[in-house]
Parts: sequence; C-alpha cells; structure tokens
Amino acid sequence: MTTYLLAGGGTAGHVNPLLAVADRIRSVEADATVLVLGTAEGLEARLVPARGYELIVVPKVPFPRRPNRAALDFLPQFNAAVRRVATIIRSRKVDVVVGFGGYVSTPAYLAARRVGVPIVIHEANAKPGLANKLGARLTRHVGVAFAGTPIRHARFVGMPLRPEIEHLDRAATRSEALAFFSLAPERSVLLVTGGSLGARKLNATMVAAARDLVAAGWQVLHITGSTAEVTDPHLPNYHLVAYCDRMDLALAAADFAVTRAGSATVSELCALGIAAVYVPYPVGNGEQRFNAGPVLAAGGGILVDDEDFVPAFVQGELVTLLGDRARLAAMGRAAASVGVLDGTAQMVDLIHEALTT
Repeated sequence: MTTYLLAGGGTAGHVNPLLAVADRIRSVEADATVLVLGTAEGLEARLVPARGYELIVVPKVPFPRRPNRAALDFLPQFNAAVRRVATIIRSRKVDVVVGFGGYVSTPAYLAARRVGVPIVIHEANAKPGLANKLGARLTRHVGVAFAGTPIRHARFVGMPLRPEIEHLDRAATRSEALAFFSLAPERSVLLVTGGSLGARKLNATMVAAARDLVAAGWQVLHITGSTAEVTDPHLPNYHLVAYCDRMDLALAAADFAVTRAGSATVSELCALGIAAVYVPYPVGNGEQRFNAGPVLAAGGGILVDDEDFVPAFVQGELVTLLGDRARLAAMGRAAASVGVLDGTAQMVDLIHEALTT
C-alpha cells in the first residue's frame, strides 16, 4: 500500500489539479492512502474534506517581500513548518510527496528531502512560481502544464483536469446544457467568465455591449462571479448568473468564450476545443499572459489587454469575429491542437516513475 502526500493550495489553480490527481490515484489504487497538506485559509480547507480526503493543516508562512518584523519571524516559523511536515512524513509513513505550488509546498519539498522520500512537482503556470522553482532543484520529476515552461527538469504532461471535464462529450451533453441554463437551441452561445470571484473590467465591458452581442444573433451566458457588482441588462438571450457549480455544462454549451487566462481555464478550453478571447489579469507576475501563449501561437485565441478590453472592442472586433463562422471553426480546431485531455494520467505516471526509480 502506497501513501501519497499531496501538497498545495490557496487558489483553484493549485487545488483543482491536486484533486484531479488525488481522484485518479483513488480510482486506480483502491488500497492507497491519499493525504493532502494545506492551510486553514486556502480554498483547500473547504474543497479537500468535501471530496473525502484528509486535510493536514500547517501554518501559512509566506516569504517576506521586504525587511520588517515579519521577515525577522520568518525563518524560525518556516523551520518549524519544515520540522512539522517531516514529522508527518515519518509518522504517516509517506512514500512520495507531490507538490502543486503554494505556501505549503516549499516546506513539504524540504521536509521530503530531509526524510529521504521522492519528490514530484506539477507546475500549472507557464511562468513558474517560487515554491516550485525551488523544489525543482531537489528532484528530476517535474511535470508542467504548458510546453516551454522555464523550470528545471520540466516534462510536458498537461494540466490534470477534473473528471467531469476530462470525460465531457460536448456534443452529447449540449442539449442538457442548453436546458440547464434555459438557453435557446437555435442560437450560438458566448460564454463569459472571469472566474469564481469575477473580473470587474470584463463584467462591466460585456454588460455595456450586451445589446450589440444579442443583435448579432448570439446568446450570452455570463457568469459574473460571486463578488461581482454588475447590473443585469435584462435582455432576451443575455443570461447573467452570479455563480455556476456546473462548469462542465457551461463548457458543453459554449461555442466561443471571453475569459481571463488562468492556467486551468486555458487548459480546459483548449482540451475541449473552445476558442476564446483572453483578457489576462493585469495584477501579479504576469503569468496569465504566458499561459495563453501556446494557444495564441496556434491561432486558437486572441489576447486583449485588460486596459484595451472596452465596449468599443466588443461592439467592433468581437462582434465582427462572431459573425465569421468559418474563422470560429478554424480557431476551435487550433485550440484543440494544443489541448491535453490526459494530463491527469500523465501526471500519475510521473509519480509512479518517481516511486520506482
């Protein structure tokens, strides 16, 4: 029996691939033990127990960005976190540590190295995070979601996808999806989403141009996010919802998308052959722009800077694009050409390789 310790959390970009790998391990190894290392503050605190996995909580110890009191406290707190994880690895007889980035991954990597158990890493972003860059110095087993990711020992495995996305038959599910969202079968569907929390600029721009999109013969499924502040235009064929817990059905309905460029979003759209306008999140280290790089190079998407994503763009360029059915079909095929549907299986294979070498 193998005991796996999966480390990662904070955001959906870390938690979702972690859970996809956990689910695959559980499905193919009935006697395996899967433990998850995370924090009490991250998304994992809710999602991991809900999925039936044991969550082991360690304190969140962010790297200091400037010299201050927090910087003075960092080293003893970080060393304590490493010691705690090392104790967990020994006491639970962990056979392999698999990290997905985030605050807990760095102490997990160092603890695994201290105890002498194999380390496997998955980097979800095309621009790798600090924790995984450090971890890649300690192992040769590094899977990446995007080809060309600049991290040591990178092996392209794709993104581990949620089972409901990996096995989604869009054509077979489309009628169910249209009925679920009360969408019209005779109109093409434009999916708009800025993630679970929403994207203010994206939401405001799309609502401002709502009449033009509907007049172009499309219907819009606009998922605003749970914290969004936007006014429903109350137009026929413009469907505004705050939150969607059936993204598989939203993707089954979609003929085109307007979205941010988070790693999971880009990976899911490409795996399903859905072309998109990508509007990268303008804050942070710019990883979303890099995430969209491969699909843009293939011709399966268009990138628009956040500051340039204004109603005039939608009313002009986007509406014109939506009227070119041949181009949209070609873009969908191009997106699929860089998509990966078996990223979960490839990542699990990499883990098993680390266990046997």
